[in-house]
Amino acid sequence: MKKFTYIFLALFSLSIIVSSCREEKTADEKVEEALDEISEELEDASDDVKDAAEDLKDEIEEVKEESGNNG
Repeated sequence: MKKFTYIFLALFSLSIIVSSCREEKTADEKVEEALDEISEELEDASDDVKDAAEDLKDEIEEVKEESGNNG
């Protein structure tokens, strides 16, 4: 029975030590991280729009060439 008590106390102590070592972020850090994520997402969206515009331009040029050759 003593061994069980010692094991329980050791595990309990270990869990307290491990859980108290967690580093929590401040509100400023959380806001900064969120702004960084939004900035990255906006940059990705901007790149996607730019790529779509270039694709559209290429398709318009192809249609112009095809209609010029057929007419």
